[in-house]
Amino acid sequence: MSHSLDLDSNTLEKLCLECVNIARDAGEAILAVYNTEFDVEEKDDKSPLTAADMASHNLIMQRLEELTPNIPILSEESARLPFAERSSWETYWLVDPLDGTREFVKRNGEFTVNIALIHRHKSIIGVINVPVLDVDYYAWKDGGSYKIEQRGEAKKISVKKLNGDAKLTVAGSRSHGSEMMQKYMEKLGDVEMISMGSSLKFCLVAEGRADLYPRLGLTSEWDTAAAHCIVEQAGGYISKTDMTPLEYNTKDSLLNPFFFVYGDNSRDWSQYLDE
Repeated sequence: MSHSLDLDSNTLEKLCLECVNIARDAGEAILAVYNTEFDVEEKDDKSPLTAADMASHNLIMQRLEELTPNIPILSEESARLPFAERSSWETYWLVDPLDGTREFVKRNGEFTVNIALIHRHKSIIGVINVPVLDVDYYAWKDGGSYKIEQRGEAKKISVKKLNGDAKLTVAGSRSHGSEMMQKYMEKLGDVEMISMGSSLKFCLVAEGRADLYPRLGLTSEWDTAAAHCIVEQAGGYISKTDMTPLEYNTKDSLLNPFFFVYGDNSRDWSQYLDE
């Protein structure tokens, strides 16, 4: 299925900046619910769902359909499309309307809106809005990575490289810990840990506040896609635990394999895994 969209850098930049506005508006729709006594339902997989997820989903779907009528959209809250259908997609939007619903429910502010454009299994636009902080992260292929705080001016962000014997800073999850992860951390040695929810952990690596985010637990493709472009355009990497690149829309399941997010590829981050 071909889309008559020329994905040159100019077009990608325009689409990306438009998505920043869409994500901000979705963030405001989320905050309208956040500031009320909202109800929490359970989805089939027992993960929480709120009116905020749906408000954000509906807004993003409508706006993306207006922006690019020919590009299909896969959102966490839309119907599960069979791989037979989406495998023919060369280019599509991949959306998590509210990443970190558990953090939303706990009211700790660590949740995001994620919008990505996937082309040939790679993320070529990534936009993340952090509603409570009014912060945007965004990137497009060959365009660099940017951060905007409180609607100020865009600042370019980049990963940091390893500094000899300096202590590693590792980003980790607030809501998900595992025995495998504990063993991995023990092998890494004495590290400084930053715990954070949702896709913000990727952003810590992208802006050079963390060296590594090891994810030895399940995520879905919409959890990582927007951040993937932001990390890569900031000079970093996302790879599976065998150090090969993480890709999108290559299989029936929308679950990601375990992966590492890092700023410096001079070290083999898989060496600390238990055999």
